[in-house]
Amino acid sequence: MALSSRFRLLAAALLLASAPALAQAPAPASPSKVASPPASKAKAGSSAPFTSVEGITEYRLDNGLRVLLFPDPTKPTVTVNVTYFVGSRHEGYGETGMAHLLEHLLFKGTPSTPNVPQALTQRGARPNGTTWLDRTNYFETLPASDANLSWALSFEADRMVNSFIARKDLDSEMTVVRNELERGENDPSRILFQRVMSAAFSWHNYGKSTIGSRADLEHVPIDRLQAFYKKHYRPDNAMLVIAGAFEPQKALAEVRKTFGRLRNPATPLPSTYTEEPTQDGERLVSLRRVGDVSALSAVYHVPEGAHPDFAAIDVLTHILGTPPSGRLYKALVETKQAASAGAFNLQLHDPGILGFSAEVREGQSLDTARDTFVKTIEEAARTPFTQDEVNRARTALLKSMELMLNDSEDAAIQLSEWAAIGDWRLFFLHRDRIEAVTAADVTRVAEQYLKPSNRTLGQFLPTPKPERSELPPRVDVAAMLQGYKGRGEVAIGEAFDPSPAHIESRVKRSQAAGLKLALLPKKTRGEMVSLTLNLRWGTEKAVWGKSDAADYVGMMLMRGTQKHNRQQLKDALDQLKARVGVDGGATGASVWMEAPRKNLPEVLKLVAEVLREPAFDAKEFALLQQERLASLEAQRSEPNTQGRIAYSRALSPYPKGHPYYADTLEESLEGIQGTTLEQVRAFYREFYGASQGELAAVGDFDAEALPKQVAELFGNWKSPAPYARIPAQPYKPGTQALVLETPDKANALFLAGQGLSLRDDDPDYPALVLGNFVLGGGFLNSRLATRVRQQDGLSYTVSSSLSAGAMDPVGTFSTFAIYAPQNAGKLESAVREEVERVLGKGFTADELEKARSGLLEYRRTGRSDDGGLARTLAAYLYYGRTLEFDAAFEKRMSGLKPEDVRAALAKHLDWKKVTVVKAGDFAGAEKKAKAPVPSPPAP
Repeated sequence: MALSSRFRLLAAALLLASAPALAQAPAPASPSKVASPPASKAKAGSSAPFTSVEGITEYRLDNGLRVLLFPDPTKPTVTVNVTYFVGSRHEGYGETGMAHLLEHLLFKGTPSTPNVPQALTQRGARPNGTTWLDRTNYFETLPASDANLSWALSFEADRMVNSFIARKDLDSEMTVVRNELERGENDPSRILFQRVMSAAFSWHNYGKSTIGSRADLEHVPIDRLQAFYKKHYRPDNAMLVIAGAFEPQKALAEVRKTFGRLRNPATPLPSTYTEEPTQDGERLVSLRRVGDVSALSAVYHVPEGAHPDFAAIDVLTHILGTPPSGRLYKALVETKQAASAGAFNLQLHDPGILGFSAEVREGQSLDTARDTFVKTIEEAARTPFTQDEVNRARTALLKSMELMLNDSEDAAIQLSEWAAIGDWRLFFLHRDRIEAVTAADVTRVAEQYLKPSNRTLGQFLPTPKPERSELPPRVDVAAMLQGYKGRGEVAIGEAFDPSPAHIESRVKRSQAAGLKLALLPKKTRGEMVSLTLNLRWGTEKAVWGKSDAADYVGMMLMRGTQKHNRQQLKDALDQLKARVGVDGGATGASVWMEAPRKNLPEVLKLVAEVLREPAFDAKEFALLQQERLASLEAQRSEPNTQGRIAYSRALSPYPKGHPYYADTLEESLEGIQGTTLEQVRAFYREFYGASQGELAAVGDFDAEALPKQVAELFGNWKSPAPYARIPAQPYKPGTQALVLETPDKANALFLAGQGLSLRDDDPDYPALVLGNFVLGGGFLNSRLATRVRQQDGLSYTVSSSLSAGAMDPVGTFSTFAIYAPQNAGKLESAVREEVERVLGKGFTADELEKARSGLLEYRRTGRSDDGGLARTLAAYLYYGRTLEFDAAFEKRMSGLKPEDVRAALAKHLDWKKVTVVKAGDFAGAEKKAKAPVPSPPAP
């Protein structure tokens, strides 16, 4: 986040006088394991075991900082996540959005790290920060090394107390956050939910949106923001999580050197105490805005997230809201009263909500849908919940929790939520509680909380004898967790070197029937394996005009087979703890899956059944059609959708009927409505088979058994149609300037680009990739982000992208941004100026070297993701490549000089050949600009 160094040093001098500083006192004692605090009724002096649950151990520094260590040597990365227990719940009057705004400003630098995005990018970090109701967290995942961990800990300790919270940064970043707010204003469903929450909470801050009000964002004084920072950013209000490949004792020593030297402010840590009173009647919210699909939203108050009832509430949420077995789905979607319906809950530090939503298409009665919606929710307990419903929900919930624990990077971030609820160990206790939930428990919580007087939805009705949902007393979290140990640790895999040479030394390539295989067996955490299967068929002539039917086939495959209906298929995969995705189109189909080693054979059998024995059920087809129509109709007035369609059509060279043709939105709607189930079945009969394709697996599996099973499952399944690759055609040359009006949308789209004659084995390609990374990639450190977001404050999101064909010389360069419509001219000028500056003057040697270092690390850590690596290996089987291609690419990139990069960019890119698309409410912005400013009142 680039500001001048001179300004940063000046800001540092002004801020450090009163900001908490690194202590100069003698080094504190080493971090010690935390003993579980005694229960309120425990005998004085009684001992308790240390806080260590299932491979995760908590330590505590003398200054109060909580430290969680989650070693996972199977990851070639290390994740550092710092959570501050401050969110929108802690904001005072006039401070809405302050926690989120402060999150943005903590990426503006410190005296030691004046350019945070650059420091993160050059180390190949994948960073972010997020703000929610109860907490704010900052995390980065880096290639695992002692040096990277030491840097990350030093950096996070530094910005805990020494961040620039400066007026100049606030001026530029406020407009960026405002643009983020405006982006949300485009979504009526999102705004409706905000209004419902505001009505549901009369006093508690959970009723206020985390992003805040526009007025507070625009007028917040810098001294008030600085005070908020100093009040909440302190060791005793934070939790540090380190997860991935690291040595625990070394990590603790680094924590002691960095965070251990921080002192807390003299002022005691503040706490909130507002409690929402029991709701005493139905509440109504109406929202009138431009849009195409009606929406329903309802929320009901429930206890805080630590309460024992929440396990049953989680199960209730799943039973009512998850398709296709969900009661709301069956009552609304299957009867065609609504296009979609679902349920969710907010499990929070203070009492939260159980929420429900539905979308209603034009032509469907909103009144009828609302009546069914409310009746299904509030009369749920009258139809007793069955053990089958409970078992299905528990299985799905427990699968998600177990898979999360198998990914230490994900776990490091998710533990923030549980710590904000009350204690990170609640995750494990909640899991145990879910396992114990009975049908009677679910019925009880439905009766307790799903009452009309506890609802925020529609209208107020006076009631002589109101029924109120009194929430139970607050629970004692420390007492509940006294002595809790959890279960055994998850199986640990091997430390894996993701270099191209090492990967190639482990990959085994072969063939089974018509499929090419690339297998990379290795030990993984939780004994997981990732697998990708690509199937190919058809010729350009054979599939001409059949894309709509082909798309339906791909979407219908997971909606039931001849042996398992949609719900049974989902249940079976949940039981096997597997994730499976299937997609299909005119020229082929793709499958990805993730499963434990012991379950892989059964998961493969299910996938073969999905591919070879689809049911193509008429009822499911009708439901899918309604869902697709509702989804597209909701995009009719969206700038992002309209702009991207216009851009694709402006560059696309393909005629209607070609499998690569770019449809208009209306053509897409016509295709969805006009395709029959028989056409879908016919396409499947004519093309589907495994005559040609690729399969890649990475992870813990039997490398001898897998090829045999693949041959057994797919060897005799042949595609009736021959296959011939359809080459890509060059994009249309020339420039266009397209402006699309999307009324009543606060956020606009900018998309500009040109087609390139380029393959990814072109000698210029490494230079182009590196140049584009500096121009519009990385983490907020690109030329475009520095200018458009950091300096001018015009856009929350701005980037550039560059692609090249693997087999045909067809690529693209494009830039993208969102912005307020009144800033269209400034935005386009800024983007054009930065692109032309790069083409004319290039980059500095230091700038290029830091970018190259970061990009190479991104590529390295990308290969450490088993699912991504499986997809790459499968694609390379098709291209006839090995990872030696990557090694050669990176070697060439490592030797590039600044002039090499500039010359390559100037050779291929030309702003005079760019097509520019702008979509937004430009007429509305112009009207506002011309409106007379009211005179101030007379004194």
